[in-house]
Amino acid sequence: MLEPLRRLWSDTTNLVRKLWSIQILRFFVVGGVNTAFGFAVYALFIVLGLPRELAVFLGLLCGILFNFKTYGTFVFRNRNNRLIFRFFAVYMSTYLLTVGLLKLFDLYGIGSLVAMAIIVLPVNILTFLLQRRFVFRTVGIAKKPDA
Repeated sequence: MLEPLRRLWSDTTNLVRKLWSIQILRFFVVGGVNTAFGFAVYALFIVLGLPRELAVFLGLLCGILFNFKTYGTFVFRNRNNRLIFRFFAVYMSTYLLTVGLLKLFDLYGIGSLVAMAIIVLPVNILTFLLQRRFVFRTVGIAKKPDA
């Protein structure tokens, strides 16, 4: 009677392991956690009575540090803290790109919510590629052939 449940559990955990092995999927899952964390920090600062601009700034700062550690650890499996400056550069580049694209869409009369819905996926894929290439790259490590 328990065998079908064990098999279902085993199949489910195997599927989750296979999906978690896909780096870009880990990137999007971790990104969701990062978004929730950033919002929670911002909300905490607002509840504590900080001015909105300071809450945004501190939330952004905490978010960048948190995102650096979670992306590095869970997505790219790299815990090198010296990469924070490259991470910040990519973060600011994609931020400026997003702001620029939103302004461009605004010129064509496309509202901010629709514009963000259009650009969020391509910008996040670009962020993943930039982080993989310029921040958390692995240089000089050759993979051993499977025996």
